[in-house]
Amino acid sequence: MTLDELSVGDSALISAVGGEGPLRCRLLDMGLIPRTRVTLQKVAPMGDPIEIRVRGYELTLRIEDAKKIEIVPEVNGR
Repeated sequence: MTLDELSVGDSALISAVGGEGPLRCRLLDMGLIPRTRVTLQKVAPMGDPIEIRVRGYELTLRIEDAKKIEIVPEVNGR
């Protein structure tokens, strides 16, 4: 499952960060590293971009970038 498939209000753990070169480095620099918890906060009216909460701050990502982040959904908040 990838980050773009998460529902609003749901949380997940990042399992892998894809992409190549500068894009992957940028995602990692923003704190999107494996075993980090993320929560989908909002989705724009047209579906792109999305806002996630990661490491105590809100981050807005394009759907194209969110598709490169693999996640494992949390069950019952764990």
